[in-house]
Amino acid sequence: MAKNTSPNKTLAENRKARHDYFIEESMEAGIELVGTEVKSIRAGKANLKDSYAEIRNGEIFVCNMHISPYEKGNIFNRDPLRARRLLLHKKEISRLLGYTTQQGYTLIPLSLYLKSGRIKVNLAVAKGKKNYDKRDAMLEKAAKRDIDRQMKEKSKY
Repeated sequence: MAKNTSPNKTLAENRKARHDYFIEESMEAGIELVGTEVKSIRAGKANLKDSYAEIRNGEIFVCNMHISPYEKGNIFNRDPLRARRLLLHKKEISRLLGYTTQQGYTLIPLSLYLKSGRIKVNLAVAKGKKNYDKRDAMLEKAAKRDIDRQMKEKSKY
């Protein structure tokens, strides 16, 4: 059976994270799920809003990631907000631990996606933005949009 060479299919995305945080570094991690959770995620019933990751006893767990119960799961469904373990090497975990011990850094899941039939998490080391940083980013985005609009109008003539 041939490997799937198509690009990764994004199943859920945390769009608010890029608005609320400066992304310093990101990495791919596996996630430990049960069968009904996998089926629910593939159906698009995952939500990464307000989710974060924390390091406990040398392991990384994603907290507040909501995966809706699978409709046909019955007794096999788990708690939608349970902490789920991420699968990383010890070296990667210790590097992330070094980041999170610094003031203001946290671990945020940016997206869930399929890679070779497995569900992966894009985990980012992030630092929180202040309100004035968010306003500056919005002003820059609006200025860029205006410049692009002006360039498009000039190219018509």
